[in-house]
Amino acid sequence: MIITVFGATGQVGKRIVNQALGRGHTVNAFGRNVTQLIDEDQQNNNLQAIHGYVFDEHDVFNAVQHADAVLSALGGAFDGTDKTRSLGIKNIIQQMQNAGVKRIMALGGAGVLSAPNGDYIINQPDYPPEYLPVGREHLQAYLYLKESGLDWTFICSPDIHNADATYNYITSVNYPPQPNHNRINAGDLADCMLQEAENPQHLHQRVGISAK
Repeated sequence: MIITVFGATGQVGKRIVNQALGRGHTVNAFGRNVTQLIDEDQQNNNLQAIHGYVFDEHDVFNAVQHADAVLSALGGAFDGTDKTRSLGIKNIIQQMQNAGVKRIMALGGAGVLSAPNGDYIINQPDYPPEYLPVGREHLQAYLYLKESGLDWTFICSPDIHNADATYNYITSVNYPPQPNHNRINAGDLADCMLQEAENPQHLHQRVGISAK
C-alpha cells in the first residue's frame, strides 16, 4: 500500500511513518522539515521524504497522487491561530479530489465526539475554555471531511503522551470509549490509524480512543 503522511515529523506522524515502513508499506512523508526523517539509521527504499507546504496546492497534489490512503496527523499552534489543522485539511481534501484519491484518516480532538445529549462535547458548558481554540480547529477540519465526499475516518484523540505503542487501547464510534482515561500514547494513535487504513472499519465515522 502507498500511504501519504501529513505531519510526518510530529509525535504521531513520525510513528505512523516508522510503523508503516515496518509493515511493509511505501510511505510518502510530507512536511516542511521532513528531511530529518532521512538519516543513516533510517534509510529505507520504501520511504520518500517530500518537502512541502500543506497550504500549497501543487505540493499537496504531488504528495497525494497515486496514494492508496492519506493519513493526516497535522498539528499547529495550541491557540488555533495558524489554521493548519482546518485549512490544511481543506487543501488536502481538494487535492485528493483532484487526484481521484478517496481514503483519508485524519487526527482530531476528543471535543468533536458526541456528548450524551448528542451535541459535540466542545459545545458542552463544562468544556475547558483553554481547549476551545484548538477544539474549534478540529471541529472545522471534521466538518470539511464530512462534506468532502471522500472515504474519511476522523480519529478523535484525548491527551496525547509522547510515547511508543502499547497496543493496549480501546475505541468507540462517535462517542468517547468507556472506560475513558482521557489519554493515549502517540504510538497507539499511529497503530489505530494504520489499522484503519489497512482494514477499513469506520468509514464516515468519528472514532473515540483511550488507553486501557
